[in-house]
This record gives sequence, structure tokens and C-alpha cells, in this order.
Amino acid sequence: MIALLVKHSLPFMFVAALAGFLLPAVSAFIFPYLPYVLFTLMLLTLLSMPPNDVLRCLATPRVWNYSLVHGAGFMMLLLVLNACISIDQNLMLAMVAVAATGSLFATPAIVRALGFDAIEAMAMTIATTLLLPVFIILTIYLFPTPDSALDMKAYGERLFVFILSPLMLSYLLRRLVAAELLSFLLNKVSKYTILLVFAFPFGLIGYFRTLWDSTPMLAYQYLLIAFALSALFFVVALLMYWKYGKEVALTAAITSGNRNVLLTFTIASGLLGPAFLPLAGAMQLPMYLLPAITKLLNRKL
Repeated sequence: MIALLVKHSLPFMFVAALAGFLLPAVSAFIFPYLPYVLFTLMLLTLLSMPPNDVLRCLATPRVWNYSLVHGAGFMMLLLVLNACISIDQNLMLAMVAVAATGSLFATPAIVRALGFDAIEAMAMTIATTLLLPVFIILTIYLFPTPDSALDMKAYGERLFVFILSPLMLSYLLRRLVAAELLSFLLNKVSKYTILLVFAFPFGLIGYFRTLWDSTPMLAYQYLLIAFALSALFFVVALLMYWKYGKEVALTAAITSGNRNVLLTFTIASGLLGPAFLPLAGAMQLPMYLLPAITKLLNRKL
């Protein structure tokens, strides 16, 4: 059964989002445990990558240029849109926060499942995650809410736990554990790492289901916005990186489309307004449809 899930992991991600929507009580039960799943996934993903190769890729201008587009570039696009079309401030805050969000740490596993080299995806994921704290502070500054007073001590603690500590722990484990033993353990668990990803769409979509039950028309609007944002992130990155070849372009596109909204919520907590979690939940449907679309695109192109 597990082997079947791993083999067909890309479509099952979307199925997990649908299951969470259909089982809102179970989704709500899973949600508080997602930060622990996030930490585990980040650590396993970091350990599964050759550190020297990732660092070499991380040192290239292309990765950091991508990271600026991934965050600041899309934030600016949404600010221009907000200047042209008056959008509710809570919803705009949520949209800009999604644009500020780094790539999902499952992205290298998804890219590997597509048959591409996951090293550049890992470098892009790390770079966008490192820039996330700056972009979140900028987002809160641009769209203040009554609860947006930032406690820098608490913010710093969350950054340390959920961003710096997985990086530090992966480094320490590589230094302290024999390479053969670590490689053996990783070979046993790494192919199942992608199964952890199923928890995110399942647990996050529950807040969207709550909005659906209470205000269906508003939920339709959020779902439309979620699909529009995912398409924007994917298509812009695809077009910008097409000059580097199909594989690089599709890698950049899927990395741009996969947004680690749970990490953003975890480190920013209640500073992102009431619209963020419903929008983050709605994002699960298009976001986990993208890997299957990318696989089809890869075959067609």
C-alpha cells in the first residue's frame, strides 16, 4: 500500500486535499500537529541532499535572483493590483503574505518524483525560506491590523525553531553521525519522505471548509483567488526561466507554485489577519494539482 502511494504520490497529494475538505473534523484534529510534521520534513529533506552540491548551487546569482522574484517580485505585482482594484485589506494582507511565502520543503521530493534534478529546487527552497522573515515583516508593515504589533522576541524564537534549527541540526547530524550509518538510515526513510506531504493539504484545507460551510459565495471567491495566484506564480516563473531549458523552467515553476503557507503561519502566528488561513486552505487544491499538471506538461513539451 505504501509503495503504491509513493509511486503515485503526485495525484494522491490532490486526493489528500479533497479528503481533508470532505472530513473537516479530522482535518481540524490534524492541524495542530502540522508544525511537527513540517519540522520533520524540513530536517529529512536537508539531510537527503548532498550539502556541498546544495551550497554550490545556493551560491549562484540565479538562485537568489529567483528568490527575489519569488517573494518581492510577486508582492509588488499584488501591490500594483491593489492600487488598480480596491481589495479588502484582510484579503490583500493574506494574498501578499502568500506571495512572501517561501517554497514548500517538499518541493525537492516533488521535483525528484517528476524525474528532475532536485539540487536546484533545494537551493531555491532554502533561499526563499531565508528571505521569508524579511518579507513577512514588510507585509505586516504594509498592511497593519489591530493585532499586528510584532513581538520580536517571540518572532525570533519561532524563526530559530522552524528555520534555523533544522539547518543547524542537519549540519550537526552530518558531523556527529558516521556517514555510512546516516546514509543507511536515510536510504530507508527518504523514499517515504513525500508521504509526509499528504498531511499538509489534508490538515490545512479545514479552514477553507469552515468558510465554505458558513459563507459559500465568499469561499468560491477565495478558491478563485487561490487558483489565480497559483497560476500566476507558476506561469511567470515558467516564462522567466524558459531560456535556461525545459527542466530548469519547470523546476522553477513548480518551486514557485508550491508555497509553504504553514511555515508562514507558524512564524507569524496571528499577525496575518482572519483571511490568511481560509486562503491558505483554498490554496491546497491548486497547489497540489500543480505537480500532476507539471508532469503532463513535461510529457507534452
